[in-house]
Amino acid sequence: MSQSYTGDRPWLGSYPPGVAADIDLDAYSSLNQMIDDCLSKNAGRIAYTFMGSSIGYDALDAASLALAAWMHRSGLRKGDRIALMMPNVPQYPVAVIAALRAGLIVVNVNPLYTARELEHQLRDSGAKAIVILENFAHTLAQCLERTAIEKIVLAGMGDMLGGFKRVLVDFVVRKVRKLVPPYQLPGAIRFNDALSSVQGEPRAPIATSLDDVCVLQYTGGTTGIAKGATLRQRNLLANVLQCHEWYGPMIGRIPAGEQPVQVCALPLYHIFAFTTIMLLSLRLGARVILIPNARDIESLLKELSASRFHILPGVNTLFNALLNHRDFRQVDWSHLKLAIGGGMSVQKSVASRWQEATGCVICEGYGLSETAPTASCNPVTASEFSGSIGLPLPSTWIKCVDGEGRELPAGESGEIVIKGPQVMAGYWERDDESARAFTSDGYFRTGDIGVMDPSGFLRINDRKKDMILVSGFNVYPNEIEAVVGSMPEVLECAAIGIPDPASGEAVKLVVVRRDAALGEDAVRRFCRENLTGYKQPRVIEFRDELPKSQVGKILRFKLRADDATSAPAC
Repeated sequence: MSQSYTGDRPWLGSYPPGVAADIDLDAYSSLNQMIDDCLSKNAGRIAYTFMGSSIGYDALDAASLALAAWMHRSGLRKGDRIALMMPNVPQYPVAVIAALRAGLIVVNVNPLYTARELEHQLRDSGAKAIVILENFAHTLAQCLERTAIEKIVLAGMGDMLGGFKRVLVDFVVRKVRKLVPPYQLPGAIRFNDALSSVQGEPRAPIATSLDDVCVLQYTGGTTGIAKGATLRQRNLLANVLQCHEWYGPMIGRIPAGEQPVQVCALPLYHIFAFTTIMLLSLRLGARVILIPNARDIESLLKELSASRFHILPGVNTLFNALLNHRDFRQVDWSHLKLAIGGGMSVQKSVASRWQEATGCVICEGYGLSETAPTASCNPVTASEFSGSIGLPLPSTWIKCVDGEGRELPAGESGEIVIKGPQVMAGYWERDDESARAFTSDGYFRTGDIGVMDPSGFLRINDRKKDMILVSGFNVYPNEIEAVVGSMPEVLECAAIGIPDPASGEAVKLVVVRRDAALGEDAVRRFCRENLTGYKQPRVIEFRDELPKSQVGKILRFKLRADDATSAPAC
């Protein structure tokens, strides 16, 4: 530590040498300007590797320009919302960049959503258009008439692959593996047809600014009702610049002249990968190895064994699954410079095994959809896993406060609150919830309980919310309870999180039956029809009653306490 700092940012004294205290947001007039600049500077480099094929920065630029022109010609105008419902395929970044260039607002959608979940998000956002992988088109078809969707772009898995390979991939997906259920979406246009329909047409530039809303990232918040964190161009640009500054010491360890390579095993529709992989890679001029299905660990390791890579963002469950696979040693980990852990707590046992096996420390960070996402991170120069969530990033202020909002001294636990240019503008069309989300002095209330030491390092002690964290994904009890509670045979129910060695946490559902004949199979079948896989209960328990407060509120903490002292009876 070469310099001492005092005042409201004591953590600056713990920064690695060369990392600036603040970023320069005046470097660009908009996120779009940064994207245009990066695409131009990196023309000739490979942007993405996918299923053995490479997509260059020049192809990414041209395809996104063409799609942006199609969007404009189709009647979409600045500020309109466009939903993107795709896994990790090259069409996803093309669609994101096209939407931003057209001045549209991206609505990220989990492609595994049920029709109920998709309908809510499309209706809440008021999306007028959607780009969707055809594998999930049947879900859209079930709810389309109850949404405001006017334009549909259907992407095929192989659309960005060349010639015969595109035909082969699409044949395998549709005919051999039968991954495209039947659907009817009259008026939809194919992705490649949309691109080719506007070739050679001039594109009128859409003026954008740092204050323009560009992404709605849906999150359950404290209520469990999915709502959109309203992210402006300023928020996303700031977080890209913050992460770039923070990664600086690591970037310097990549051999001169060698293109940085990131592995994208996290879903791009999740804010973690959206910003720290897709957008940051543009800034780094990096090549991204796109992994369409990270749950297929054998295929993931096969892909990694054929590549030389430097950066691997992941969640605890991913690192653990890789370590426990028989093919782990087939990968050359010697070029890995940075393993970033986020989305959920990294377990010390996993971090220790990872460092021993790869020689690379897992650098844990912390953030939320509302902070675009990264708010803090451990120094990338760390020589060992610390168990903390690191230091506030440049231009970020974090403190712990008591129930009255008063700042607590170092070493005392309180709610973590955050202020910085990456913090959202508020929740989409929810003024009351937006107001409650911030303190009187402008800090965002995270709902997480933590403590900051005198050097500025943060640790999370507990979660104020009842949120359940399954493999890095937020699961909100209110949503589970609302779905299962709609069953005529259910009197009431409650959902809690329970420890799970594979996913960190899993959902446990406690049900009070209205109909004594209701069985576990019927509940599970109903959940499969109405809830994404990671939201479905791992354990179902039937009880005669639920613990409640004097005013009738279900006491989930009592259910958690009961679960900790007795085995569930299903």
